[in-house]
Amino acid sequence: MSSRGSVRVETGHKRVRALSGGRVVADTRRPALVWEKPYYPTYYIPRDDVLAELVPTGEVSRSPSRGNGLVHDVVLPGRTLPSAAVTHPDSPLTELRTLVRLDWGSVDEWLEEDEPVYVHPRDPYKRVDILHSSRHVQVSLDGVVVADSHQPRILFETTLPPRYYLPMTDVRLDLLRPTTLVTHCPYKGAATYWDVVLETGAVHSNVVWTYRTPLPESQKVIGLLAFYDEKVDVAIDGVQQDRPVTHF
Repeated sequence: MSSRGSVRVETGHKRVRALSGGRVVADTRRPALVWEKPYYPTYYIPRDDVLAELVPTGEVSRSPSRGNGLVHDVVLPGRTLPSAAVTHPDSPLTELRTLVRLDWGSVDEWLEEDEPVYVHPRDPYKRVDILHSSRHVQVSLDGVVVADSHQPRILFETTLPPRYYLPMTDVRLDLLRPTTLVTHCPYKGAATYWDVVLETGAVHSNVVWTYRTPLPESQKVIGLLAFYDEKVDVAIDGVQQDRPVTHF
């Protein structure tokens, strides 16, 4: 592992493939995991394992830690992914000099071994534990109790505050209004959301979510509802909790 500033680099051990239009853009058994942000890593691929043609655009992206990045179009038969690759041939992080960063959203699918992965690579240092609990969880907004449960499942995810997933029967469903928001998590799957609409007319947007078809490792939260503790008032066993401060 090496690092510079907030960026760190280490070698991964999974086979990683990127696909676009049914064609393989990259296929490697020696991916690099690069923490450009503290929350999750990005895959960088050895140049020899990128099977598409890289055509320089003349654009340069600049990073104080990674150095100047040369932007490339990714060219496949019958398809071009514009500005979808960056190389850092003169990076102060020497490991990056022979690697290619493919823009995650520019390709159709990423595979770790033979399984799809969404949003970003799974962090080898992140763990998700989901535990049954008998704690008393009460959630309020503007003084109105919107959930009250003695049977939560608590999801503990590295670097994040605990999330309390509650049975629908313990939540004021009459105050929930579904929204069109869908987010994706590489550990849990696709989440759908609700607003909380209080009888006063106050609307708290997208503060409740559920995973209706979670990934296998997160099956324990299927169909349960969770609240952004950053945006609601939560009491645990009668003790009011401070609102956590996160990037959410």
